Amino acid sequence: MRRSWWVVAAVALACASCGGGSSQASPPTGQAVVKRVVDGDTIVVHVGGRDERVRLIGIDTPETVDPRKPVQCFGKEASAHTKELLPPGTAVRLERDVEPRDRYDRLLAYVYRTSDGLFVNLELARDGYAQQLTIPPNVAYVDQIRSAVAEARRAGRGLWSSCADSG
Repeated sequence: MRRSWWVVAAVALACASCGGGSSQASPPTGQAVVKRVVDGDTIVVHVGGRDERVRLIGIDTPETVDPRKPVQCFGKEASAHTKELLPPGTAVRLERDVEPRDRYDRLLAYVYRTSDGLFVNLELARDGYAQQLTIPPNVAYVDQIRSAVAEARRAGRGLWSSCADSG
């Protein structure tokens, strides 16, 4: 319980100082609607009256859109799976951690599908479409994601059965 209070306080403090150059005092959070999927771990949502790029915290899917890199093994499949989970118009809930944005000014969030509560970040890890990517201080679900990735790897799901250099 004490840790939960600290995380809430840290998020509130971090968000109070980050306007991102907009007229809002803090980045939007809470209810949103998916506009499109950029790739396996990045989506665009409509939230707080504007469209925002959102980077899913705690996971990393193979690259498909970085112009400096070739499409990575299982990248197209990961993007397609995210598109299946979050088609345009899907209502989602964004849950923040400590840092509000990454260096590319994307919102950082854990994403939950509103219709059934599906924790999308965890589902991508569980299904073998993502590796774990932990960047402190954003560590609220590190243990759950680590377990999901390990289980997917043991079971040979997704990228763990297709990509020789998956880690």
